[in-house]
Amino acid sequence: MTIAIIILLATGALITILGCILLAGRGANLVAGYNTMPKEKKARYNAPAMCKFAGKITLPIGLLTMVAAFFVLNMWFWAAYGVVVTGLCVFAVVYFNTGNRFKH
Repeated sequence: MTIAIIILLATGALITILGCILLAGRGANLVAGYNTMPKEKKARYNAPAMCKFAGKITLPIGLLTMVAAFFVLNMWFWAAYGVVVTGLCVFAVVYFNTGNRFKH
């Protein structure tokens, strides 16, 4: 069980650090799909705004993952964790891909 706690804390810390980098408007190549676009297509997107949004989604997931380390045996917490993370991911995918929000 100690190993599970260490893994959850390390994973949560890594996700939180990535979220902070994204919130700073940097790390656009960490956003799935953006890193594979040709430069001409990348120029049409507002990368800092896209990064900040991705950071706002990633940061709570990272923090919640670190909190999860203290609830390893609580199945109700894991159910809520799954719902929250899935909800955030679905919201992010829909928000990213509708409305041309991040295009210039």
